[in-house]
Amino acid sequence: MRFIINYPAWGLNVRWRIVSAGKPKLDYARLGVDFYLERLRPFVRVETLAVRAGPHAEEALLAASEGWFRIVLDERGELLRSRELARRIADWEMSGPGRLALIVGPADGLSEAVREAADWLWSLSPLTLQHELAMVVALEQLYRVYMIKRGSAYHRE
Repeated sequence: MRFIINYPAWGLNVRWRIVSAGKPKLDYARLGVDFYLERLRPFVRVETLAVRAGPHAEEALLAASEGWFRIVLDERGELLRSRELARRIADWEMSGPGRLALIVGPADGLSEAVREAADWLWSLSPLTLQHELAMVVALEQLYRVYMIKRGSAYHRE
C-alpha cells in the first residue's frame, strides 16, 4: 500500500535553491540535472545557482544560501530511505522554513565550517560520490519525494 501525503499546493509554497560549486561539466551530469529540474517544475519551485569553483567557493556557497534552510550534501550526514526523506520534506513544507537550499560542494569536499553552518547534513550514500553525480542523485531523490507525496507509481515499494 502506498501512502500519499496530502497538503495544499503540492509544494509550490516552498522554494528550493540548488547551490553548487561550479556548473556540471560532464555531459551526463548536465543532462541529468536538466532532466530532473524539468520533471520537478510542476510540483515545486526550484532554482539553481552555481558559484565559481576555486579558493573562495565555500564563502560563495554560504553567501548564496544565506537566509535559507541549508541542506548540505556530505558523506558524514544522515542517511534516509526515500519515504523517510519524503516525510521530512513534507514536515518542512508544512511547518518549517519556506526556502530550502541544497548545497553541493566542490570536487575536493567541504570544510568543517560549511558543515557547521548547515541546518541538516544529508548523506546520499556511505560511498563518496563524484560531486556532479551527487547533484544528479540528489535531484532524482527530490523528484522521487514529490512522486511519493503524489502517490505516483514512480516510487515502488
